[in-house]
Amino acid sequence: MPALIEVKLTELAQLFNSMDPSPFHERDLDHDAEEFIVSWALEHPRDDDLHLVVYLTRAPADGSDPQPLVQESVRHYFAYRADMLWREFRQLMKEGRFSLIVGLIFMAVCQTTAITLSRGEFPGQAVVREGLTIIGWVAMWRPLEIYLYRWWPLLARRRLFNRLARMAVDVKTSP
Repeated sequence: MPALIEVKLTELAQLFNSMDPSPFHERDLDHDAEEFIVSWALEHPRDDDLHLVVYLTRAPADGSDPQPLVQESVRHYFAYRADMLWREFRQLMKEGRFSLIVGLIFMAVCQTTAITLSRGEFPGQAVVREGLTIIGWVAMWRPLEIYLYRWWPLLARRRLFNRLARMAVDVKTSP
């Protein structure tokens, strides 16, 4: 049985961003509507199929069936958001590679300098050597943050948006 997400609206316009001039099937969802749908989707187990039911108090003024329009709009919107997260993920990995290369080069320079300085005898030699080692490792903070922590929330959100893009959508209008 699919996990049910129910949205109750007075009119269909409440579902969409009023500042978006795009045609209906390409319109952005209203921020509050998106947040509501996403928060309810997060409440359900990841393996459950999702089913969105939009209840309208007032039928569209032109008498048209809102079902295909809402279904296409919701699917298009969440597919677009999933695609944007994939692009953000790829950009993050590119940034991670660049940060890793810079960090490794800087760390190598710091370690080489620390080893070179350890051959001589001067006051504070141990402090300088340890300081260079610490600075070299601090330079690795950014790539480690990206590769250990920043990528997986993006992919989890993308998986959620892909689920939302595939969910069944029904529109029910009050008589």
